[in-house]
Amino acid sequence: MPIIESSIQRVRLSQKQHDRNEPQRSAYRSAVKRFEKAAAAGSSDLESLYREASAAIDHAYSKGLIKKNKASRQKSRLAKRVK
Repeated sequence: MPIIESSIQRVRLSQKQHDRNEPQRSAYRSAVKRFEKAAAAGSSDLESLYREASAAIDHAYSKGLIKKNKASRQKSRLAKRVK
């Protein structure tokens, strides 16, 4: 544990940010994995799962969890698998 007051505040702040970001990151990853699992199995509801995964990627980007290029790259790869 840090001794300097500003370091203590940074630890507290980073923990709070982590606690806020982790469920969002988990939901985004789960949506993508759900789509990829269904695509590998040849499921028929790929279109709806693609929309959910795409929305999750957009939400993660808007919250700053992932960068713009990563979001567009992932959406592009998912769209390719839908076709």
